[in-house]
Amino acid sequence: MTDPATAPGFRPAAGLAGALYLVIIVAGVWSEAAVRAPLLAPDDPASVFAGLQTSLGMVRASIAADTVMLIADVALAVLLFRLLRTHGPALALAAMAFRLMQAAVLGANLLNLQAAVLLAEDGRAAVMLGDGAAALATLRLQAHAHGYDLGLAFFGVNAVLTGVLLLRSRWAPRALGLLVTAAGGVYLAGSGVRLLAPGLSATFGPAYALPLLAESAFCLWLLWVSLRRGAPPARVLPSR
Repeated sequence: MTDPATAPGFRPAAGLAGALYLVIIVAGVWSEAAVRAPLLAPDDPASVFAGLQTSLGMVRASIAADTVMLIADVALAVLLFRLLRTHGPALALAAMAFRLMQAAVLGANLLNLQAAVLLAEDGRAAVMLGDGAAALATLRLQAHAHGYDLGLAFFGVNAVLTGVLLLRSRWAPRALGLLVTAAGGVYLAGSGVRLLAPGLSATFGPAYALPLLAESAFCLWLLWVSLRRGAPPARVLPSR
C-alpha cells in the first residue's frame, strides 16, 4: 500500500491542518482560561454579575473567538479524515463525526453565553428581575461551563479514535499517537466528573494539562511535516 505521507497533497493538507489547530488552541484557551474562568471565580451571583457587566466586551470577544474556533474545528475534522482515512476508513469517519458533534454542541452552547450578555447589558432585565437577573446570568454562565464539558465528551471519543489511527500510521511518531489517545481519556474522564460529580471539577482541572500538551504537540508536528522537505520518516510497524 502506498504511504499516504508521500502523496502530493499530503504536506499542504498537513500544513493547513496544523494552522487550523493553532487557531483552535489559541482561541479556545484564551476564551476559556483568560475570559470565562475568572468570571465564575466568585462564589456569589452578585459578584459574578458585576464582573460580567464590567467585562462585556471581553465576553463578546470570547464568543467571537469560539465561533472562529468552531469553524476551524469543522474544517480540521475534514482534513484529518483525509489524512487518516487510509489507516482505517470506518474509524476515520467515526472520528470526524464525533469531532463534528462536538462542534455542534459547543456552537449551541454559545447561546448560554449570549443570554448572559443580554441579561447584563440590558438595564430592563435588572429592573424586571431585580436580584434574579444576577442569579439568572450566573446560571447561564454555569450552564455554559457544563455544556462545554458535555461537548468535550464527544471530543474525547474523537481523540481516542484519532490516537488509534496515528498509531496505525507509519508517518506519525508512536509517542504522538499515545499522547492523543491519553488526551481523549482525560477529556472523557473530565466530562464524567462534570456530569456525575461536579464538585470535583476544580480538583480535576490540572489533568487538562495533558490534553493541552498532546494537542499542541500534534499541531506543531503537522506544521513541521508541512515545512520539511520530503516525506516524514516512516515508522516501522510491529508485525501482526
